[in-house]
Amino acid sequence: MSRINTNVQSLIAQRVLGQNNQSLATSLERLSTGMKISRGKDDPAGLIASENLRGEKSALNAAISNAERADQVMNIAEGGLQEVSSLLTELQGLITTTANTAGLSREEKEASQLQIDSILQTIDRIAGATSFQGIKLLNGNFSYNTTNVDSAVSDYRVAGAKIEQGGSIDVTTLVTTSAQQAGLFVSTGGALDLGGATSAFVIEVSGSSGTRQLSFASGTTVADMVATINTFTDVTGVEAAVSGTTGFRLESVGFGSSEFISAKIVDDGGQATGGIQQLSTADFDVATGSVIAFNSTAAGNGVRDLGQDLGATINGIAATSKGKTVRINTDFLNVEMTLSTTASQTVGTVDAFTITGGGADFQLAAQVNIGSKVAIGIGDVAARKLGNSDSGFLSDIASGKVANVVDGNLADAQKAVTESIRQVTSLRGRIGAFQKNTVGATIRSLGISLENTAAAESVIRDADFAQETAALTRSQILSQASTQILSLANSQPQSALSLLG
Repeated sequence: MSRINTNVQSLIAQRVLGQNNQSLATSLERLSTGMKISRGKDDPAGLIASENLRGEKSALNAAISNAERADQVMNIAEGGLQEVSSLLTELQGLITTTANTAGLSREEKEASQLQIDSILQTIDRIAGATSFQGIKLLNGNFSYNTTNVDSAVSDYRVAGAKIEQGGSIDVTTLVTTSAQQAGLFVSTGGALDLGGATSAFVIEVSGSSGTRQLSFASGTTVADMVATINTFTDVTGVEAAVSGTTGFRLESVGFGSSEFISAKIVDDGGQATGGIQQLSTADFDVATGSVIAFNSTAAGNGVRDLGQDLGATINGIAATSKGKTVRINTDFLNVEMTLSTTASQTVGTVDAFTITGGGADFQLAAQVNIGSKVAIGIGDVAARKLGNSDSGFLSDIASGKVANVVDGNLADAQKAVTESIRQVTSLRGRIGAFQKNTVGATIRSLGISLENTAAAESVIRDADFAQETAALTRSQILSQASTQILSLANSQPQSALSLLG
């Protein structure tokens, strides 16, 4: 049966031709753009995933730029610190040279002092001039702000702290083990009463700095022996103090396990009473400085005692310690503090200080949160800030100050310079570790993350040219075939004319 009003075969051919043309247009679009997903209808789920990955790529690129910027900032800071370090080394040499008093005139000392003053001024100038885009780096601009510093804290430094915006960090120290000096008690029964006029009481005293052998004649009082021992404190690292009427204490100048005292009676000179013992809680009254009980110890081979480092935690983290100084270094908090003598010997809690802000924060990850930040503190390296309360400050060696090289204390001057060198080199070391282990590793890690993220996005969104070329060829053939079939379908109803004769 033949019908001409409705050409079903033509309709079918038109529908298939439209589908083939649409497929051909899709292949041409993908090949021309190189993308498999150009709009939401191409693949809704794939579009969401790829857009999220694009956002991550952008954040990763920004984080890499931040890390590279951080490295450049640290390079500039390191350059300034390197020059400061060189100047401090020169200061050390000037002080040692000036200490040669017998070979220098006052004019030469004054010339050396002029050089020292010039160096101190240069250090201050470097501290104020080292900058990145106008941001000062070494003048304390990146040091941490602290409040409520407890009197039990004699010195402290904050090297790093991650602080929430508008927040603060309370730093609390729990002393679990007291810091101790090395200590011995030498009993003489009072003034020396030797066997003869030519006899001598000979004692050898050793400490972390050196050793001395001292001789005392009959009749020498305890106070005189103490005074004599204390004249060699700088040489031995040991100081003496009268303890009651029967003898004297020997104590290391410093605290901690690196300090020791060794004492030996080389010759008792016929002294009827004499002996050396270690000081313990049971034998020694800290409050009065007196020995409660004395158990004579054979001193032929000497008696030795070691100091003890402070045991403590800081904000619940077990701290490393040296003498009265404790430190923790974690991802969120890096602080060092020195407790006063009283606080270091008292077991209990010290509310040390509160960190309210400051420091240099760098965003080195794609996600913006406190865990993704890296913080580092760069203190003020001006002369008045280098040093500490124990060794003195670098500014103390300037003209007219207590440790100037013309008429001041040169030993204190050298201590201040030595401590300043330690602080500057420690800061340089922290910056170097930050650049190498934090910034460098972060750049490498972010680079790998960026590669993997880009690869994941490419799989979802980019067109596969081999596949799309095959699809194009198929669509072209089908489109041409459909066009030909449509032509045949349209000519088929003409066969009805033959029925009309």
